[in-house]
Amino acid sequence: QVQLVESGGGLVQPGGSLRLSCAASGNIFTIYAMGWYRQAPGNQRELVATITSSGTTNYGDSVKGRFTISRDSAKNTVYLQMNSLKPEDTAVYYCNSRISQPTSGSVFTYWGQGTQVTVSS
Repeated sequence: QVQLVESGGGLVQPGGSLRLSCAASGNIFTIYAMGWYRQAPGNQRELVATITSSGTTNYGDSVKGRFTISRDSAKNTVYLQMNSLKPEDTAVYYCNSRISQPTSGSVFTYWGQGTQVTVSS
């Protein structure tokens, strides 16, 4: 019913930049929030950044000052601009969204398939 499609991952050198995109489609009434989480091998999944429907943003401590989250409400799309990338940023990045369904109004959390970001020389 709802699909989150991520794009923009890849291989980049330390200090470089990448821009991730996540587009939501399907049975959507309202998107309350969208964001990004990441998981490196052997680590727990952690918060990267979120943005609410009102535009409020929140960032994980390790990415503050380097990453910027934004959204295009008309396209149901969220972006993550990643600058000054470090090897420690290497992980699978997952798009996340809180979405209400038409008619029922039920709210669910959805996850994308993930996109690999590798920062290496």
